[in-house]
Amino acid sequence: MKNDTPEAFDSDKEIARVIDEVMSSSLSDEQYRKKMQRRKEVQDQRIAKAVPAKGLIVVNTGNGKGKTTAALGMVLRSLGHGYKVAIVQFIKGAWEPSEKRVFSNWQDQLEFHAMGEGFTWETQDRDRDLDKAQAAWEKSLEYIRNPDFRLVLLDEINIALKMGYLQVEQVLAGLAQKPEATHVILTGRGAPAALIERADLVTEMTLVKHPFRDQGVKAQPGIEY
Repeated sequence: MKNDTPEAFDSDKEIARVIDEVMSSSLSDEQYRKKMQRRKEVQDQRIAKAVPAKGLIVVNTGNGKGKTTAALGMVLRSLGHGYKVAIVQFIKGAWEPSEKRVFSNWQDQLEFHAMGEGFTWETQDRDRDLDKAQAAWEKSLEYIRNPDFRLVLLDEINIALKMGYLQVEQVLAGLAQKPEATHVILTGRGAPAALIERADLVTEMTLVKHPFRDQGVKAQPGIEY
């Protein structure tokens, strides 16, 4: 039976409808005020029903640039709140990342482990890459299980999954061990479907233009690293 109670309406569609009316119509000041009042009422209802807090599994994937950068924004927010944070890099360990130098200002809150040896085409040693990925995963589990750490960033772990250095089943089993309040971010292109299904927040970065691909511009400090 169809539920016609006020709680059953689709708040996303209602918000979209209100915005469309505002954008597509020539409204008087009073009409605009009423539309925005309705928009606020819908949003207030959503907030009132929301869960106060939950440790999230966040996946940043896709071929576009910005997956790690977005994750580091969450790292900065967590540090600003005084939370303890751990970062484990699965691929970029061969670099001395500028982020690592910046984050050294939060040594009492942040643990940073760059455990890869660079991109797979640079190492050219599958067995060594596999061993490094497994070691990075074991280090990650230490932080995932530790309730003292509010946020754990597993940078480029999706690449390790895509290359077969890790199995999605072992990663999902590890994520199931995290404390209730802990957030875990997993970055890298090619996130497997099972991980996307398990995640609470998934963002796919879409590549539209890239300076190296389209113009032959090398990676630059402050942009890529």
